[in-house]
Amino acid sequence: MGEITALAQRIAAGELSAVGAAEEAIARIEQRDDEINAVVVRDFDRALESAREADRRRAAGDRGPMLGVPMTVKESYDVAGLPTTWGLTEHREFIAQRDARAVRRLKDAGAVILGKTNVPPSLADFLSVNPIYGATHNPHLHGRSSGGSSGGSAASLAAGYVTAEIGSDIGGSIRLPAGFCGVWGLKPTFGLVSREGHWLPGTDGGELPLSVAGPLARTPEDISLLLGIIADHPLPEPRRTDLAGARIAVIDRHPVGRIDSEVARVIDERCAAAEARGAHIDRSPTLPDLGALHRDYIKLLLTVLSRGAAPAGIDPVTLPAWFNLLDQQQRTVRAWERTLSDQYDAVLAPVFGTTAFPLDELTMERRTILIDGEETPCGEQLAWAGLATYPNLPSVSFPAGTGGDGLPIGLQLIGRRFAEPEIIAMAAQLAT
Repeated sequence: MGEITALAQRIAAGELSAVGAAEEAIARIEQRDDEINAVVVRDFDRALESAREADRRRAAGDRGPMLGVPMTVKESYDVAGLPTTWGLTEHREFIAQRDARAVRRLKDAGAVILGKTNVPPSLADFLSVNPIYGATHNPHLHGRSSGGSSGGSAASLAAGYVTAEIGSDIGGSIRLPAGFCGVWGLKPTFGLVSREGHWLPGTDGGELPLSVAGPLARTPEDISLLLGIIADHPLPEPRRTDLAGARIAVIDRHPVGRIDSEVARVIDERCAAAEARGAHIDRSPTLPDLGALHRDYIKLLLTVLSRGAAPAGIDPVTLPAWFNLLDQQQRTVRAWERTLSDQYDAVLAPVFGTTAFPLDELTMERRTILIDGEETPCGEQLAWAGLATYPNLPSVSFPAGTGGDGLPIGLQLIGRRFAEPEIIAMAAQLAT
């Protein structure tokens, strides 16, 4: 049983009121968050009123799956009456008029929204620092990144404030914070969860290629519960839920992204544990070209993030070139689908090459990280995010071990499109 269900059952049984649960969560935030700075938009008065309404619903016989359960949401999601800035000063005064679709579904399930959690500007960094709300610190070690762009989300969970969060992911923005903070995060199959209301403030455009919305939590059971609430359609029954007999490809070497010896050690440990459970581990898998995947991913990612606007001196993307980008992505989607249907059940890989790095004020282009003592461009770590993002595959980030510095190390398990129940179940066994 997950933590969300356990808390909802306590509230349903009358052991704890929804108001009491909200007050306890608020007290945890007020006691510790001045140091961590995860919950940057606080909506405690309205949350307590929502909790009172949840108690009235319970008294009337309502038994929603999250009735009375307090949670926070990523700042980039619209919540009616609260600011949505994406960390950009030009949007400091923007107030959302209605809830994002995922937020509405969580509220309908009974969740009590306490506030919103920190992000980097434009949701485009591996840490969560912006000029409006400042820096979010990793709850495990002050001064270290909690990840980005859902860094406040993962920190809120890791600090013990709440049991549920939702984030978004286009470049590892759910998986990396989960890995840095030692919690669970799911990048769903592209298109499974609506991004309605998760738009640049004041806009209401279409779904962006590559970008997804998804849950973060502290247990795999809670990830599954949250996904069931916010997903646009039901998922097929899993092909398997057990590691015994599972064929798992392992990617621990990449032509672009490097990992340090501590991450490699954790991969070795998880592979040994999986083999002990009867999994077939392939450390030298036959896979589509990873270097080509990364180059194509970065080209599409930068085009999407810039909406086709070219830097000075560079020709803008033409319409034929745009269609070529999409065609190449679909060829890669089909290649990975064949690989995961015919050869492997899942792919195990890092989410990042190190544990959480120190907070800084550098841009992604200028930042370096130390990998076994050698300075390496930080942006190259996008290679690990792209493994699942570019082929539109689901990937679950799970706590897999601890580095020599005592910080969490997360790994990701990637599966076929719409195989979320399968990879969550297998990752739950890999994590133990």
